Amino acid sequence: MAVFKLPDLGEGLTEAEIVTWHVAVGDTVAVDQTVVEVETAKASVEVPVPFAGRVATLHGAAGEVLTVGRPLITVEEAANFVEPGVVSPEGSGNVLIGYGTPAAQARRGRRGRARQAPAAPSTSDRVRVISPLVRQLVRKSGVDLRTLSGTGTDGIVSRADVERAIARANEKPTENPVDKPTPKHTQNTEADQRIPLRGLRKTVADKLTRSRREIPEATVWVDVDATELLRLRAALNADPAAPKISLLALLARFTVAGLQQFPELNSRLEGDEIVLSKAINLGFATQTDRGLVVPVVRDAHTHSVEELSAALAERTGQARAGGLAPVDLTGGTFTLNNYGVFGVDGSAAIINHPEVAILGVGRIIDRPWIVDGEVTARKITELTLAFDHRVCDGGVAGGFLRFVADCVENPLRLLRSL
Repeated sequence: MAVFKLPDLGEGLTEAEIVTWHVAVGDTVAVDQTVVEVETAKASVEVPVPFAGRVATLHGAAGEVLTVGRPLITVEEAANFVEPGVVSPEGSGNVLIGYGTPAAQARRGRRGRARQAPAAPSTSDRVRVISPLVRQLVRKSGVDLRTLSGTGTDGIVSRADVERAIARANEKPTENPVDKPTPKHTQNTEADQRIPLRGLRKTVADKLTRSRREIPEATVWVDVDATELLRLRAALNADPAAPKISLLALLARFTVAGLQQFPELNSRLEGDEIVLSKAINLGFATQTDRGLVVPVVRDAHTHSVEELSAALAERTGQARAGGLAPVDLTGGTFTLNNYGVFGVDGSAAIINHPEVAILGVGRIIDRPWIVDGEVTARKITELTLAFDHRVCDGGVAGGFLRFVADCVENPLRLLRSL
């Protein structure tokens, strides 16, 4: 019997909820075949099995939460199986596939050789990557394994190594989104319904609580005439053959330009130091069936409006399909929140810790506005900026907000300089 335990899924995640099994007891599985889809606090992950054989036991049902290191699936007659095992105190503890100290790996290797002769590796992929999750990520991302230096034991390439390579190359992992059934919660008709606070919802709750507890935030807002912005967008999209430019992309481009002029808002606090980020990794709030997530467009300051529009659309689609990898949801330096899509004018948004500011955009509606001394109907929206008062004062916050507002009211002024 070969027992495969829930592996380390990266990003410091310690547990995952089973969404759906792709195999049943009695099925035959192959090496690296996806057997289960789990949902972590940051993303949905398809987990492959590291050996072949017949499924004997599925350790958990859909909706059940497992911690890293707990048995996930048991396979009979497993081929090329090296038992994970538990190592002695001088080792690294409960070792998952592809992790642990050299002594632990040697002991596991001896136990594996006692069962059968080891199969010779066929490729460098088999030699340098042991974890099936890492092998799967390498294949999907297109990262050249020969360019990686493994930071794991004996030079093993880890998931973090691959994700760093993806970030450096500014590549986007390819996922195979599937429709994800919503876990059903049992409801007692004679009592209140109780829904466990876990997974993504718990992560969001913890982050927002920490933000409110630690950040002395202040909020400034301004009403803005977006009439010219809508005209510009219509003109940009007049060519049916050209890629469409979203309104969010234009707002994102104005935001990036504002952060370049007011870098204090593109920073983070580390102890008694304010760390100004060289890169602008723009997060944007997206509502999905799983809850609110904040995908990140890395190095947004290097993108044109057209590139930003494509990146925002792609990330939004992946988020709603549950196909974003953890690396796509971390590392943001500033967040843009378009809550106008919910039909509201404004919001006292909570800063996405550890960032220091968030810009919100309300709905655009017809309102009476004075232009050249005359009252006329214009397209008006409200911009709201919440900022960490430890990092900057009202002068910086107001200057940034006024810059973005001026771009909205007269967008050609900024676009001429790009």
